[in-house]
Amino acid sequence: MRKAALSIQHLLAMFGATVLVPLLTGFDPAVAIFCAGVGTLIFHFCTDWRVPVFLGSSFAFIGVINQVSDAFNGDLAYAQGGIIVAGLLYLIMSLVVKFIGVEKVKKYFPPQVTGAMIAVIGLNLIPSALDMALTYLPIAIITLAIAIGINKFAKGSIRQFSVIIAVFTGLALSFILKQVDTTAASQASWFAIPNFRLPKFSIEAILMIAPVVLATFMEHIGDVTTNGTVVGKNFIENPGLNRTLLGDGLATIFAGFAGGPANTTYGENTALLAITKNYDPRVLELTAVFAIVLSCVGKFGGFLQSIPQAVMGGISIYLFSMITYVGVKSIRDSKCYKGNTKNIIIIATILIIGLGTSYLSTYAGIEIGIPLSKTSSLTGLSLAAIVGVILNRILNAKDFKEESVLNLDNTVAEVE
Repeated sequence: MRKAALSIQHLLAMFGATVLVPLLTGFDPAVAIFCAGVGTLIFHFCTDWRVPVFLGSSFAFIGVINQVSDAFNGDLAYAQGGIIVAGLLYLIMSLVVKFIGVEKVKKYFPPQVTGAMIAVIGLNLIPSALDMALTYLPIAIITLAIAIGINKFAKGSIRQFSVIIAVFTGLALSFILKQVDTTAASQASWFAIPNFRLPKFSIEAILMIAPVVLATFMEHIGDVTTNGTVVGKNFIENPGLNRTLLGDGLATIFAGFAGGPANTTYGENTALLAITKNYDPRVLELTAVFAIVLSCVGKFGGFLQSIPQAVMGGISIYLFSMITYVGVKSIRDSKCYKGNTKNIIIIATILIIGLGTSYLSTYAGIEIGIPLSKTSSLTGLSLAAIVGVILNRILNAKDFKEESVLNLDNTVAEVE
């Protein structure tokens, strides 16, 4: 009974973010929850059932999913194809980490690259949140204020439910102001199989989505490291980063084939571990089972579709601003910009390409990027990620050379 109560709490902790992603991209929320549950079980299987992690919908993919949706007339099946390839890249990274080690791979993803990319993800999403908020600004402002207030002043487990509390308060206010359409909920059946959908593949869609993995790779390392710190174990070493990447990749591939957004490890549930002090992975596995069952409740899916855009807009401003803050904090804490003109150039380049190309396309109708077809091009975060990694490799070449020299010296010493 105690495990069930803890599992439900974890379900509530992941619920807001996991549901928000499909609501912002057009995917079926029920499918997203189902994929989160199955993906979590896949992850636990790959990590020998040792790592108490929950996987949910990834915010990092929202912008590129919407970009693919626009390019293919709203057909999200092409986005699924790109998500599957992104998952395959995780599997490749898993093999690379296994054979050459974590430290060598991390050299390609320093804070000046990943921090800037994470900031771009958040800043690119904020305009869409503002558009939703403007559908009924007072409700959006109240929803946002409640989320911020709870996060700032509340203590204990209540802070973990700031998104849920804010959304339900905004929804209650919307009911009072008659801004809620309950048609979908009233017409839905109690039991319904999630609306699974097969993927379609296109080089253009793949090239738009796949580069996001460059940002989420370091996010994954951070989440697994934090989780291990909370639990008091080094999961990077045992069961190994290669196995956590394998689990994340296979979960994302499954989501792509089923019709859901990409999965990622959730910090919300790790934070809840720190509060409850219960680190039993079986609690998270039971949470995954609850998520799968919940996804088959048709009324639940209908209820999610009834949440007004203004409510989602208010909470989205909060969440996307937090993403931006995480990116900025990563750069600030690393101090990679202090006295280092090269790193400042890298950060500025990623921000200019990532934000400039997206904003010009959205507000001026000017498309800047690498053409992929007559209707789409490699732009925004995807282009910024590729340019950022290459530029860092060129400008900070000495960091890689020093490692090569060190390895050569070690080899010579071993021979001698």
